[in-house]
Amino acid sequence: MQYTTLGRTGLKVSRLCLGTMNFGPQTPEAESHGIMDKAIDLGINFFDTADVYGWKKGEGVTEQIIGRWFAQGGGRRENTIIATKVFGDMDVDAADVTMKRGLSAVKIRRACDDSLRRMKTDYIDLYQMHHVAREAPWDEIWQAMDVLIHQGKILYVGSSNFAGWHIARACETASRRGLMGLVSEQSKYSLAARTVELEVLPACRAYGVGVIPWSPLDGGLLGGVLQKLEKGRRTSENVQKRLDKLRPQLQAWENLCDELGHKPADVALAWLIANPAVTAPIIGPRTMDQLTGSQAALDVKLDDAANSRLNSIWPGPGGEAPEAYAW
Repeated sequence: MQYTTLGRTGLKVSRLCLGTMNFGPQTPEAESHGIMDKAIDLGINFFDTADVYGWKKGEGVTEQIIGRWFAQGGGRRENTIIATKVFGDMDVDAADVTMKRGLSAVKIRRACDDSLRRMKTDYIDLYQMHHVAREAPWDEIWQAMDVLIHQGKILYVGSSNFAGWHIARACETASRRGLMGLVSEQSKYSLAARTVELEVLPACRAYGVGVIPWSPLDGGLLGGVLQKLEKGRRTSENVQKRLDKLRPQLQAWENLCDELGHKPADVALAWLIANPAVTAPIIGPRTMDQLTGSQAALDVKLDDAANSRLNSIWPGPGGEAPEAYAW
């Protein structure tokens, strides 16, 4: 396994981050525990989850699965950098509006305590805002996060699905308060979804914020979907709808991967890992085979010629703003 630091921190994390969103809804608990054990064996120490995963409002199904895994001991908690999120609707009582979507100080502190309880741990390594809450003042958010840091309940703060100006505003407000501020941003980023190159990535580089791409295979689209269809495998309805529009690109993409001698999923992950702004793409295995197969991406090296062809198949927005759309 390869390691890097999380943004401008001194924290060492694996270049692949284990996403746990499938644990519960698609992957049974026993198999989820086996995948996490194997991830640790492979050297993957960076796990990502969220309070809403499991998709049963207020229950935190996936966090509970992780908590029961931690409770088995054997160094599981000590060997894991755990990241979870706050923002989503966790209201199980129609009268309890404080736990609906948002980032009020009350929501942040209560949600953190709930996540700690579900995961059976006394601290969260990386506490991420799952989305920007436009109605919540940054001074309120940072006051709440600072209290949690001083209580030892969280160590670092990250964001997810933020625009570039949200990252700048968050970091500047934190700096004014004498706080470290954001250390990571979790964005949708892949060869097929490159909008963040306009302003999010430049903002992250400027503030020393590590980028953690989610959906690096764009929902499976970049994982060799055409090859799988030829073998009789089925795809999700969402992927099927996009196939007609993107089929020429996908065919060119998979042909290039064949020429390179690597699986499409490995090339897609390797392309992200090679970006200096990226800390670790999130892999979300549903099975053990999907987990172990992802290791090959670390050995894929893309030269200038390969990158040029990738850019011609999956063109980005044209660079950073404003040059991407102006002079």
